[in-house]
Amino acid sequence: MSLKNFILSKLFLKQLGIAFIIIFGVLMILLIGLNLYTRHGQAVPVPDLVGLNMEAVKVQAKKSKMRYHVIDSVYTTTVMRGCVAEQNPRPGYKVKKWRNVALTINAFRPEMVAVPDLVDLPLRQAIALIESSGLVMGSLRYKPDLSINVVLNQLYNSRDITPGDSIQKGSVIDLVLGKGLSNQRTPVPDLIGMTLESATDRILSTSLNLGTFIFDNTIRTGEDSLKAFVYKQNPEYRYDATLQLGSSIYLWMTTDSLKLPSDSTMAVPDTTITAALFSRKVK
Repeated sequence: MSLKNFILSKLFLKQLGIAFIIIFGVLMILLIGLNLYTRHGQAVPVPDLVGLNMEAVKVQAKKSKMRYHVIDSVYTTTVMRGCVAEQNPRPGYKVKKWRNVALTINAFRPEMVAVPDLVDLPLRQAIALIESSGLVMGSLRYKPDLSINVVLNQLYNSRDITPGDSIQKGSVIDLVLGKGLSNQRTPVPDLIGMTLESATDRILSTSLNLGTFIFDNTIRTGEDSLKAFVYKQNPEYRYDATLQLGSSIYLWMTTDSLKLPSDSTMAVPDTTITAALFSRKVK
């Protein structure tokens, strides 16, 4: 039988058809199996586990058909100790069933840091060292001394603290500085249009203290506070206005640019506010 006759024969066409059917069937089985294995189209929202203890996390994860594992621990005051502080993916994010959710829990013990030695340092260097050590700059206190703006004492909870002592990360350190033997004064800074973080840096750099700050009714959320800027300060800025070292400045914050003084040409920057400052908010 010639090749042409064999290819056109019923036996060959029958075998060819069977082969196509088998190949098609195998491909369909593979596709169906792959869809089942990858759970294609079965995305579900990630539950919100932040603030839950591990028992509640276990129940919620099982209910939502998720897996979870703890990857790290931090110390924060935003949630109870031993509870979830952060999660990845974030709540509401669509993932496939039984996806692993990475959790960071709040440590049972606060993170401790060593107190730096600030005595005899100039103010700017002391502030930088405080912040790099994981601590928070508090208030400035002045007393007569030969030095000006040099640290004489470092205080924690209004008491002297020894360099090298361990205290909780994020604690507030106050400084006692020299103001010279004369009645030293410093110019009042112009803070209009600045964010709270920038204004605080400017206040401290001029040897003054941030008294309190007040958010107006345009600020309702944490996101609003990030955009807030100074529209009023007390004492007001004047080119010849001065204050004694260590005096306080009070700020009023808004997100309404119409509240800015008509002669203000300052741009409103977009920056973040530290948790330590936000905790001092006056309602």
